[in-house]
Amino acid sequence: MPVVAPPAKVLVTGASGYIAAWVCKTLLDKGYSVVGTVRSDSKGEKLKELFKSYDDKFSYVIVEDISKDGAFDKAVVGVDAIQHTASPVTFGADDPQDLIVPAVKGTTGILESIKTYALVVKRVVLTSSVASISHEKTPPVYDELDWNVDAPKVVEKLGRNAPGRFKYGASKVVAERAAWEYMDKNKDLINFDLVAVNPSFVWGPLVGPVKSEREINETLGFFRTHTTIKDPALTREQLNAPGSCVDVRDVALVHTLALTSPEAAGERFIVNSSSYTYQDILDLIHEHGDHPDVPKGFPGAGKDVPRRKFLNAKAEKTFGIKFRPLQEVAIDTLTSLRENGL
Repeated sequence: MPVVAPPAKVLVTGASGYIAAWVCKTLLDKGYSVVGTVRSDSKGEKLKELFKSYDDKFSYVIVEDISKDGAFDKAVVGVDAIQHTASPVTFGADDPQDLIVPAVKGTTGILESIKTYALVVKRVVLTSSVASISHEKTPPVYDELDWNVDAPKVVEKLGRNAPGRFKYGASKVVAERAAWEYMDKNKDLINFDLVAVNPSFVWGPLVGPVKSEREINETLGFFRTHTTIKDPALTREQLNAPGSCVDVRDVALVHTLALTSPEAAGERFIVNSSSYTYQDILDLIHEHGDHPDVPKGFPGAGKDVPRRKFLNAKAEKTFGIKFRPLQEVAIDTLTSLRENGL
């Protein structure tokens, strides 16, 4: 399929989100024009102010509810490519269907809108997650052939009582599978291809200023919680909780490069920098300088904690990039939060 190069016009759904706003900025920096979907004029105007240095290259349209039939019918008209990032991101939902329904309907809905109303669209980049990949296996090493087969089963069995990470994981894997199934079912009826980007936990600097903690997303909230002195202090067990993370700037760059890579067509890409424990992060921060406002925890305690490994070689080779190391991700995230009084 043809690639989509600047100065093409790209639609970014959920444009006020943490990842999406960085995708918008990266696209604009590369010379694309961007149309963002937002749920309100206030969110759209905030983005217009943020991107005012790009003159009229950024505009927005209102899509109040991505789960409604035809939600994107008007938004997709006149663009050359689509970055579909809009999907609920929370680990605190009560009813798992509050995550799964909009994730699936938003994804299949926009593909249907493109098929019907946007015949010039050449490529769709879907923001998925390693939550769509991770599952119980030995050894816990994952590549793009892995699928999260566990979360949908847990949610089906436990419903509202399922742990939050399984509810979120189910929403991501069910939505991504629905996208690939749609592409296969409609392959003779569509003119576009699909790329899935599967990031791990996303940290990094804020794209613009915020006024309060309520304005940051949940993943940055986790980072702030674990790098702020508390009374009582976080326990060794809490600080040694393992995970994997990636810098938001690298996630946005992969989304952008996916538009111009012929090899990316029809592929999934794990986007991941490093595994971590929060204790690792505290240690790296204190190695970098004097940070009296950051707890020290239990130095070195995270070193031997078992952790999952998400292989990023496919993304690095296809897009010719190297992901930022954990220390850079941690320091830049902390610096950005502190600059915003958080």
